[in-house]
Amino acid sequence: MALNGEKVYGELLKLEWPWRVDRVEMDEKQERVDIHLEHDRNARFLCKECGEEAPTYDHAPERMWRHLDLFEYAAYIHARLPRTQCKRCGVRLIVNEWAEGGSSFTAKFERRVIDLAKECSVEGVRRLARLTWDQTWGGVKRAVKRGLARKERKVPRRIGVDEKSFAKRHKYETLVCDLDAGTVEYVADGRDAASLAGYFKQFSRTDLEGIEAIAMDMWPAYIAAAREHVPRADEKIVFDKFHIVRGMTEAVDKVRRREHKELEAQGVDWLKRTRFLWLCNEENVPAKRRSEFEALKGKDLKVGRAWSIKENLRWLWEYRSKGWARRFFDRWYGWAARCRLVEVAQAARTIRNHIDNILTFVDHRVTNATAEGLNSKIEKVKKMACGFRNREHYRTAILFHCGGLDMYPRPAA
Repeated sequence: MALNGEKVYGELLKLEWPWRVDRVEMDEKQERVDIHLEHDRNARFLCKECGEEAPTYDHAPERMWRHLDLFEYAAYIHARLPRTQCKRCGVRLIVNEWAEGGSSFTAKFERRVIDLAKECSVEGVRRLARLTWDQTWGGVKRAVKRGLARKERKVPRRIGVDEKSFAKRHKYETLVCDLDAGTVEYVADGRDAASLAGYFKQFSRTDLEGIEAIAMDMWPAYIAAAREHVPRADEKIVFDKFHIVRGMTEAVDKVRRREHKELEAQGVDWLKRTRFLWLCNEENVPAKRRSEFEALKGKDLKVGRAWSIKENLRWLWEYRSKGWARRFFDRWYGWAARCRLVEVAQAARTIRNHIDNILTFVDHRVTNATAEGLNSKIEKVKKMACGFRNREHYRTAILFHCGGLDMYPRPAA
């Protein structure tokens, strides 16, 4: 049914001359209101190419844009956009003041969709905004595309390289993060050398000279890609502290499992339900179990020796001099190699084989903690979405939530 009160709707939409509300139609069953706009016949519009005023030539076919709900009804704006007859540029469609070109949402509604998508899954946005799944995901994709187009193309001073699982069976995505801004800068399929090389190939060699540090784990493919593309890469690659310590912690756990079986065979259950304690750093042992842990350390246990070796290694990252750090490591490695614990000795050899780029930490003081934090955020996004079956959607979601992008549309009338 047709309604009066077009001025009220014009005020709600914050329309400016020459646009006005021509008529309003409301469908109570569909909980929908359609607002039809018209412009002053004598209005002249700016040419979108040169910005000069020009008369109306004709009109494009009527289009419809979803707008913010009005009185809990889904609101739709209808209009035929004029084309101008510019003396310099010819016939041109005007720039729409309430929506970006190519979008079926008004700018204000698109902002609402982006805000909702930051807080809940695409399915949740679809229900709350009363959209189809394709419309909702289309809004997310446009937001990321818009943000990437606006993003300044530059190489961060300090970057972190890490992988994130896409699905089971060893399917991964390679992530490059800006360690200072805390943002994901690049996402690529796989975790081979080509996956990381794709990031470096976006920039000139002069740009890549500006990289001061690259935090990564000891994955050979990433090392090879960095060495091929980044000038003086060996001075800049820093093998991540947390990956190194984690490798030693895994060795401690292997020793615990082996020793637990040996003790159980003798009818001794000292190590039963102690896994968590041996995974802790000294300062993180829970207060309520500290006395229990101290008693275990007082016994002559293999896992106790392994844990002490792991804890001692952490002092390596306290040194401010490479020379002193290397002396410390040499002493530590001698201890680890002669400890008669196969698992610990193997982990120590791996560290020794990569020690040069572990000691670059002294120069750069960087870790991949930022990347690990982003990984945790990405994992929450995966859980919220109940997983991803499409790699492109997964990459888009990562950039949407972790890319630090300016995604809101302009103008927002």
